[in-house]
Amino acid sequence: MIFLELFLAFFKIGLFTFGGAYGAIPIIRETVLTKGWLTEGMFSYFLGVAESTPGPIMVNLATYVGSDQAGIAGSAVATLGVILPSFIIILLIVSLLRSFIEKDSVQAVLNLIKPCIAGVILAAGTSMLLTNLIESVKSPDFSYQGAIIGAIVVGVSIFYKKVRKKESSPILLIVFAAVLGIIFYGY
Repeated sequence: MIFLELFLAFFKIGLFTFGGAYGAIPIIRETVLTKGWLTEGMFSYFLGVAESTPGPIMVNLATYVGSDQAGIAGSAVATLGVILPSFIIILLIVSLLRSFIEKDSVQAVLNLIKPCIAGVILAAGTSMLLTNLIESVKSPDFSYQGAIIGAIVVGVSIFYKKVRKKESSPILLIVFAAVLGIIFYGY
């Protein structure tokens, strides 16, 4: 029964998600929390792992949730469920509607959908940030030094972007955060 539940849940996610993986995160979150498959903390952990491992985030999340619920077979079923709708839709689009996507009316509709997707992503991110921030501050393991390091790194990144008019290097930001960690924690 869990295999069918995993397949159908992730098939629905794959079918109704528009806007890529970040558009899927709120739907996946709601699904796994509602079904009791993960807690909020576990979902945040799985999301972090899914973002840091190679491959599409939505596929990685489906794989991890499936594995957590039903082992290797569960991960295969959930992964198949999430990728199958896209595969079918792409086949249909390519075979039937090659010239359709180039029409101005279709482009106009897609351009209208983009801000909506951005809003959904922002809302989910804000909700997760606030939930995790509140939980982190309540935790006895909360580190004000770590929070200060994070704030400094974000501030430097924003300052660099404003002054230099280009993105800061993630590698340099990681090295900078490591140096700050050594300074703050004395290692």
